[in-house]
Amino acid sequence: MRFTIITGLSGAGRSSALKTFEDMGYFCADNIPPALIPAFARLCLARSADAPKNVAVVADMRMGDMFDTIYAAIDELKKMDLELDILFLDASDAALVGRFNQTRRVHPVSGSGNVLSGIFVERDKLQRIKDMANTVLDTTTYNARKLADVLEQKYSQSFDSRLPVSVVTFGYKRGIPIDADLVFDMRFLPNPFYIERLRRSSGLEKDVSSYVLSFPEAEYFLKTTIDLVTYLLPRYLEQDKRQLTIGIGCTGGMHRSVAMGQELYQRLEQLGHKVFIEHRDMNLERESIKKRFYSTNTK
Repeated sequence: MRFTIITGLSGAGRSSALKTFEDMGYFCADNIPPALIPAFARLCLARSADAPKNVAVVADMRMGDMFDTIYAAIDELKKMDLELDILFLDASDAALVGRFNQTRRVHPVSGSGNVLSGIFVERDKLQRIKDMANTVLDTTTYNARKLADVLEQKYSQSFDSRLPVSVVTFGYKRGIPIDADLVFDMRFLPNPFYIERLRRSSGLEKDVSSYVLSFPEAEYFLKTTIDLVTYLLPRYLEQDKRQLTIGIGCTGGMHRSVAMGQELYQRLEQLGHKVFIEHRDMNLERESIKKRFYSTNTK
């Protein structure tokens, strides 16, 4: 079990770091009195096999003088069957002052003094644990996304720097997906609905897919959209976006949107993008067509 103690200066990103560890599947706890950390570690070691394997706790100067017990706690942790890791978050005095001014929060160590005096006191008191840390991160130039990326690269076993792309096919009659970033309308293509042999088949089936993709306009759209997405992805990453959702729509969400969305998904995946697909309205439209055209009502 990896047991990570997150500490450092107030305003350097401890809370954001703990959220990132939680997203990575760590069992997390905030502001535990340092004297209780060894008991907490023992409880974690005794958990069931299906519980999260790694643990992260935040310990900092909010505890006041109780923080001094952290060193005895660390000595005790070193005797346990765990991989002890200490992560120290630091930042420049100017960056910390700016963050406190932005949030208008009182520095936990400053008392009635100003923020800068609190930073000086805290920095002095934390120097010993900073010297003990396995990792010291200077977050002066980091935003929350940058800090998360750095921590994921170091601590996550499944880190993937690619921006996830979700392709969602839908029918306009049921509304545009509310979380879609980009929406494309496939109603410029001929509709398989009006061809009897294709009506009951979805865009996942070869006869419908082949028909929809046979038009030059379909191929042009796919190539143009892939170029656009490839151009946008690194720029979205620069702006701290965590996911791109592309809506592909047609009238009912069963034929054209499904065929084009599935093809877009497959081509993006072949290019190495991290991509997912959901055919939101396909089955609903299939049932609707079945009831409207093929059900037999008897009295």
